[in-house]
Amino acid sequence: MKQPPFAALSTGLAIFGTALGFLTLQLRANGYEPYVESVATTSVLMWTTACLTVVTWVRYRQQNSD
Repeated sequence: MKQPPFAALSTGLAIFGTALGFLTLQLRANGYEPYVESVATTSVLMWTTACLTVVTWVRYRQQNSD
């Protein structure tokens, strides 16, 4: 069975979360305060999802190593 692409998924989510974090800083600097909270929340959500994907990857490898 081929291993699911956990590494690519977690890396992509982390990159997307980082880009949204920088967008949050740029929005705040330009005065777009109504959008800052939602973009920052989405950034944190992407990082959390990336971390959970890594946890799933580790558990997948442990399950298949038995």
